[in-house]
Amino acid sequence: MTALAKTAIVGVGATEQGEIPGQSADQIAVRAAVLALADAGIDKSQIDGLVTCKPLRSPEHAGVDENIGQMLGINPAFSTTLEYGACGFSLHIAAMAIISGLANTVLLTYGTNQRSAGASFSRPVGGSADWASLAGFAHVAGPAAMAVKRHSYLYGTTEEQLGWVSVAQREWAQKNPLAIFRQPLSIDDYLAMPYTVAPLKRADLTMISDGGAAVILTRAERANDFKPSPVYIVGMTQQSALRSDQNPDKLMRPWIQDIATRLYGASGLHPHDIDIAYLQDATSVWVLQMLEWYGFCGVGEGGPFLAEGHTRPGGSLPVNTNGGQLSEAYMWNWLHLYEAVRQLRGEAGERQVANAGIALHAQTHDFFKGAATLLSNHDRS
Repeated sequence: MTALAKTAIVGVGATEQGEIPGQSADQIAVRAAVLALADAGIDKSQIDGLVTCKPLRSPEHAGVDENIGQMLGINPAFSTTLEYGACGFSLHIAAMAIISGLANTVLLTYGTNQRSAGASFSRPVGGSADWASLAGFAHVAGPAAMAVKRHSYLYGTTEEQLGWVSVAQREWAQKNPLAIFRQPLSIDDYLAMPYTVAPLKRADLTMISDGGAAVILTRAERANDFKPSPVYIVGMTQQSALRSDQNPDKLMRPWIQDIATRLYGASGLHPHDIDIAYLQDATSVWVLQMLEWYGFCGVGEGGPFLAEGHTRPGGSLPVNTNGGQLSEAYMWNWLHLYEAVRQLRGEAGERQVANAGIALHAQTHDFFKGAATLLSNHDRS
């Protein structure tokens, strides 16, 4: 589906990242919400929608709208909690609530204390988790490593080419005060690293971190009533791959191309129209795949595209200018959206991309589903 200029982001907030000891996931989510309200220049009384999500590997009650709504002291007309509320999916739920008339101004907020709480990610997720466990895939690094091997077998992609995902994002992170990993990382440094799960190295995998982020979405016609310049949703699409191991060439995730085809068709935009891209990067190979499936280069050409420097500072397609999950923080793509909005508002400081007007925010839940959103700093209706 598309939501051409019917909704706009009018507030964003993000807490510090890394370790936030002594605070629950919900407390962190509320802190992020307060920051987003301040950014929007509004009081909580103007919020009539609330979308929350349960942090992965946190206690079952964390992230529930009932608790967070009570902590914020609000009675929204519409509220919901996503079991898998990674940012792209949460954003679409909020937009649909507005478009359907269930709410006018929706707060989306997420917080996690997964690092301080010592949450374990050494078990698979999704509908085929039992089968994955039997195969020894106790972490996403296993199937991701096989995806790299598959790409290399089909197209000759090298470890050095893949390494430019991590190196480029570290270059961006060095310009981002919020990022956890800011120390320099050269391609030689990358290649000298030991394998975590061959051919993936530590720099190819996200870190576990505490943090919070929040977004405020409203009707496009009300966007100018808020403090910051609005950022409009000009297209959004999802696709599931719930058949999992029954899907052909599962490791390559070809269903992402279905998202791209519908997204571009409905919005009237094309890959060459996109100024900046935010591609969820729990592993570096996800970025490699999405560069191809979203049409920024040909299928099988992602390795050379990365090695030519297109995604680096000064490149033709800046990708994950916040440093991404590989260098900034593991926040389920929430910080990618925060960064996209800041870039489109011209507020990204040293890492600001000149004349950035359209951004792609692309999300996947491993091998199971994906969501994509096109954002613009102009009303394109």
